[in-house]
Amino acid sequence: MKYARVLLAPLFLAATVAQALAEPIPLPDISRYINDLTTAEADFKQVNADGSTATGKVFIRRPGRMRFEYAPPDRTLVLASAGQIAIFDGKSNQPPEQYPLSRTPLNLILAETVDLSRAKMVVGHSEANGLTIVTAQDPEHPELGTLQMAFSASPVTLRQWVVTDEAGGQTTVILGPLKAGESYATSLFAIQAEADKLKRRKN
Repeated sequence: MKYARVLLAPLFLAATVAQALAEPIPLPDISRYINDLTTAEADFKQVNADGSTATGKVFIRRPGRMRFEYAPPDRTLVLASAGQIAIFDGKSNQPPEQYPLSRTPLNLILAETVDLSRAKMVVGHSEANGLTIVTAQDPEHPELGTLQMAFSASPVTLRQWVVTDEAGGQTTVILGPLKAGESYATSLFAIQAEADKLKRRKN
């Protein structure tokens, strides 16, 4: 029996370690990571609800600012700034389509202070394939959809997100290596500045 215990001890230890590794990153740690992520950039691949894909580069300046530059042939530009989302169609000379940032789940990670422990904000928190999956919603407006984020650990790093809109459509953004701590001018995210550029091109 003693030898059996000795032989089984490593197996028990391995099982314990595996269980520990399978634990999701605690929500306070993820909240702290997002709040500390003031600026970042990364290449991305986007998978749309209809299965089509696009690539490009995303720039983040928290709070409240984000810029998606889509690669050719798309050339779409999406800006989040001053409480608005603006979509510039690279194939059109029309003014951008705009709507409030608060109407999109992306607002959850662009808020000045992110607190995932807030009541009814997180509706899913699990571990899968070495990633922590957090599904969040606006507690006051759950009808607007959800933001599902995937994080790797050691150190905590955002890897991808899935936006589910109010109609149930899903858009997945898969991030390349995230480069944090860069300095970006406010003008990089300025919706009106881009609209003015568009007007000059039309003239």
